[in-house]
Amino acid sequence: MNESLHSLGEYVLLMKKAIAIPDRWSMFFKQLIREIYKLGVDSLWIVIIISIFIGTVIAIQISLNINTPLIPKFTIGYTTREIILLEFSSSIMCLILAGKVGSNIASEIGTMRITEQIDAMAIMGVNSANFLIMPKIVGLMLFIPVLVVFSMFTGIIGGIAASYLDTNMTPSSFEYGLQFYFNPFYIWYSIIKSVVYAFIISSIAAYYGYNVKGGALDVGKASTNAVVMSSIMILLADVIMTHLMLT
Repeated sequence: MNESLHSLGEYVLLMKKAIAIPDRWSMFFKQLIREIYKLGVDSLWIVIIISIFIGTVIAIQISLNINTPLIPKFTIGYTTREIILLEFSSSIMCLILAGKVGSNIASEIGTMRITEQIDAMAIMGVNSANFLIMPKIVGLMLFIPVLVVFSMFTGIIGGIAASYLDTNMTPSSFEYGLQFYFNPFYIWYSIIKSVVYAFIISSIAAYYGYNVKGGALDVGKASTNAVVMSSIMILLADVIMTHLMLT
């Protein structure tokens, strides 16, 4: 319990140092663009590939499980859309990104810590937390809505592709289900959740990387701990935000 409270205190103090007005805005924006490309754009391909296949699998599995004349065929498209919009493209996709992006941030900052680059910044009077962490947090939070929208679009494309492959449903009924009782708020709901998740992933990974002590082995441990803790906090935030925004 004491260790958990100590870690929470360290995290809050680090975020207080990191989320501050940059000393040089030109350097901040250069770093921000670099982080957007490295953390966001480089993650686009994995988001698209996973979303297409998961959208296809969701549609096929729903089709197999409701293969009965008592349930209309358009329910397949409707259910696929709801799963993708409400949970997959935000929560599940961010859990996947926690593994890719979170480990990247933790290992990068952790390597800088053990090679004493962060100590050198402190000697020069640079706010290393602000310089290293804030561009990563802001960059991921800015680009995560793009990843979510791409995930939604490609996931639904995968479901439509499944309607041409599966004999239990037709493309016309699937497309009707996609439009049936569509609630635009669900898109904004997923985007809002993903922005919160982006902060969780980047800040927790930065905390574990920034506080690495030891050598290269400890950097690996920090990356693992960052992914595990980020995943737990994403699931906790998902429960809280779903209750606050949908009930």
